[in-house]
Amino acid sequence: MSIVNYEVIGDIGVIRLNNPPVNALSNGVREGIWGVIKNAQNDASKVLILLCDGDTFIAGADITEFSKPPQPPALSEVIAEIENSNKPVIAAIHGTALGGGFEVALACHYRCALASAKVGLPEVKLGLLPGAGGTQRVPRLAGVTSALELITNGTPVTAIKAAEMNLIDQVINDDLLNGALSFARELIDHNAPLRRVRDISIDTTSIPKGIFDDFRKRLEIEAHSQLAPQHIVSCVEAATLLPFDEGLTKELDLFIECLLSDQSAALRHLFFAERKAKKIQGLPKDTSTREINSVGIIGGGTMGGGIAMSFANANIPVKLLEINQPSIEKAIKAVENNYNLSVQKGKLTVEQKIHCLSLIKGITDYSELAEVDLVIEAVFENMELKQEIFSELDQNCKPGTILSTNTSFQDIDQIAAATNRPQDVIGLHFFSPANVMKLLEVVRGSKSSYQVIATAMQLAKTIKKIPVLAGNCYGFIGNRMLLPYAREAQLCLIEGATPDQIDTAMQSWGMAMGPMAVADLAGLDVGYKARQGMSKAQKGDPKTFCIADALVEMGRLGQKSGTGYYRYDPDTRKRKNDPEVLEIIEAQAKAQGVVRRPIPNDEIVNRLIFAMINEGAKILEDGIAQRPSDIDVVYVYGYGFPAHRGGPMHYADSIGLAKVYDSLCALRNQHGEENWTPAPLLVRLALEGRTFTNWANDQS
Repeated sequence: MSIVNYEVIGDIGVIRLNNPPVNALSNGVREGIWGVIKNAQNDASKVLILLCDGDTFIAGADITEFSKPPQPPALSEVIAEIENSNKPVIAAIHGTALGGGFEVALACHYRCALASAKVGLPEVKLGLLPGAGGTQRVPRLAGVTSALELITNGTPVTAIKAAEMNLIDQVINDDLLNGALSFARELIDHNAPLRRVRDISIDTTSIPKGIFDDFRKRLEIEAHSQLAPQHIVSCVEAATLLPFDEGLTKELDLFIECLLSDQSAALRHLFFAERKAKKIQGLPKDTSTREINSVGIIGGGTMGGGIAMSFANANIPVKLLEINQPSIEKAIKAVENNYNLSVQKGKLTVEQKIHCLSLIKGITDYSELAEVDLVIEAVFENMELKQEIFSELDQNCKPGTILSTNTSFQDIDQIAAATNRPQDVIGLHFFSPANVMKLLEVVRGSKSSYQVIATAMQLAKTIKKIPVLAGNCYGFIGNRMLLPYAREAQLCLIEGATPDQIDTAMQSWGMAMGPMAVADLAGLDVGYKARQGMSKAQKGDPKTFCIADALVEMGRLGQKSGTGYYRYDPDTRKRKNDPEVLEIIEAQAKAQGVVRRPIPNDEIVNRLIFAMINEGAKILEDGIAQRPSDIDVVYVYGYGFPAHRGGPMHYADSIGLAKVYDSLCALRNQHGEENWTPAPLLVRLALEGRTFTNWANDQS
């Protein structure tokens, strides 16, 4: 069967695309549409319908072609052929019409869609903008405000919402082909005109005053220094100021600028990295997975409750175990409050909330976990307690139940040793809030079976998480790399910086939050309690924790107590600088014999980021991460690393490992070898003029 097929049904021409899995706009698809439209101009058809086989309409461009020489016809040529047809062309949409796929639909003279369909222009998520007229056609149909919201946000909208925005002409509730044929018949019977979006004039008097400047200011805050969102505003503005063809030229120029940018390269890297992370190296092809139809969770605190919501949202029943009935009631109430917030924000209906809550049952006895398929332990970080829990689970759970721990740094093998089934034990490290954060770090123990690992990775998709497989070491991937990052933040603090300077420097560079604000959010007492169980040698240099300890011992625990590195408004949680903290920092510096000095912002950024990269290289050498891109996925989706920089390992590649190596050597000369000895893998690759990506390709 050809990629593009054509038949005439009565006096209606039907063009069918069949390019699985998502009917991407590959060269063959573009060539096929262009040729069929051209040839259909002289046949017996009066109206043409463009639809797709499979699960979806055209779901976008074939991004694997972005790095290859362009092949004719270009998408713009295909769109021009559709728009210039002497017969009306109807786009019949099901599944998703995204990016270039939606631009093809916008070039059609009419659009119909199943009620279940979604449409959108998500190019901004790849550091791009629509390059085939999307920024020029959407404001002509939907208005300037709606166009700016849709394209800068990049999130698809339902067909019903799209119809309200004037982007869809008719919503079809049953069979797409029959509905499209009926719509075509109406157009023929009413002698409907060729309605070209390009010919619509935008009423400039209806444009809210200052809207473009307002959007630019908003995006400076929301999107930091990203190029594409700002260029999208310029393109939509051009649609209101320039003739259509000049607007297209402006759009294409800015699209090419985005395409050639480091930011788009980073975001496209992440697109593929996320998909690659799901693949398990060395997995036998005949590995089966286990069914997970019910889940038990140990611990109903913030993390346990969030994990319970993740499964309930996926329609999987949960048994939430706590020590007594009051604790259960408190845990369920907290979950209900979270669901109420989702209802208030319009993310859930009341009926959906009630259904999700009905799937979460509080229990106090391990025997009630006898038949669950998976258990997740989510209590605080105490090894003895975790071993006691796993011993109880070993005695009470049926054979084949997967026993997992949500620990963020403890030894999986040591936990598994408390059972007689270490092959069924694995780490499932969720990130807080677990019902919101996308990342799931799947941690394999030395005896975790491939079946259990494969099941855990597959389960992540069920609960809409992005899984990354990690080896077993202190902190795994994410928290192991966080240690040197946090270390340098503390050292910069005691050596001369302020909390606000460090946080501002890191946020300006692109981090979602600065390290001091993150510590306040998590609670300074968490790290303090962990350090109380460590030996002096394990704690390391007192300069890396003395300020945090002093704050905790004064009752400054972070946001939960209203004071930490900052002081927080009790109603709004808005932070402000606190002179008392500066006095504490200066006192601790004096006690440690540190002479404080001005520290430039770029030194702060380099110390924190290069320390993280160096640890990432060690993690790769140790085999804790399967590939460098997995580390990037962990840090972007779990730790707020700027997506437009591609993750720490991609960022290192993009600036050159030689530069990273030279910087590490300079920091070693300034601060000593203990913290700044370059990782052997990084040294080798830098001296060979290679990248982490080159190394990963050699390993595969």
